[in-house]
Amino acid sequence: MFHHSVTQLFPLPAAERPLLGLYLGHQLRQLVRPTGRAFVYSNYITSLDGRIAVPHPEKPGLTVPKQVANDRDWRLFQELAAQADVIITSGRYLRDYADGRAQEILQVADDPRFADLLAWRLDHGLPPLPDLAVISGSLDFPVPAALTEGQRRVVVFTVESADKTRRAALEKQTGQVFVAGAEDVQGALLVDKLTELGYQTVYNATGPKVLHLLLADDVLDRLYLTFAHRILGGDPFATIVDGPLLTPPIGMTLQALYLDPHALEGAGQLFTAYQRLRPAL
Repeated sequence: MFHHSVTQLFPLPAAERPLLGLYLGHQLRQLVRPTGRAFVYSNYITSLDGRIAVPHPEKPGLTVPKQVANDRDWRLFQELAAQADVIITSGRYLRDYADGRAQEILQVADDPRFADLLAWRLDHGLPPLPDLAVISGSLDFPVPAALTEGQRRVVVFTVESADKTRRAALEKQTGQVFVAGAEDVQGALLVDKLTELGYQTVYNATGPKVLHLLLADDVLDRLYLTFAHRILGGDPFATIVDGPLLTPPIGMTLQALYLDPHALEGAGQLFTAYQRLRPAL
């Protein structure tokens, strides 16, 4: 399924690259920021008209469009997750996991196609699965026992206005609930605490609101975008960032560009990586 290669278009010179190992080759664990703060990265797949989600056909809320989701992009999502010390997620994910509607984000134990990523983590001295950092204002979620097996940590970040009873209950379960803002979780407080806890690489696997808080506090280092070569249309419009206008705008420089002509019944897709543009120290 993954045997077809992709064409590297940038940096030049152009060359054929295997899909397997493409993002592992970016060696994110070596990209330590000069400040010592953890390296934060995120990833989305979008249609050509900029949509990352459409209404779920069976329940409230939005979901990744099945018209753009594909195994080749999912392989690279897994390669990014495999390089993480901790994955940012949401209370909704834990609720869905507890109800049996969600599975592990890094699927090294559930899918034999990703067994090589488990070996990669073990070879690099990492535990089988990354820890989880859960962002939630309501704290309305359980912590399934399966997510804390083998000394795996589930760290919760909330706000000052969160329900104190619910916070105390979660602290008994996880031992680690941190306030990272008054009314909204602040990206800088979140990443500073994750750095203090010893995390080197932080993968954001949540939606556009969390990406906005990371961008607004200038703590996102790299953004991976897959452009699926399909146009969807429809309402509502959901794109990669949801929040107030970013002022000044966030500059991103292209780090890598690959053409994958084999996905989506020949329509193809582009794999891109962008680095946050920051002035030299």
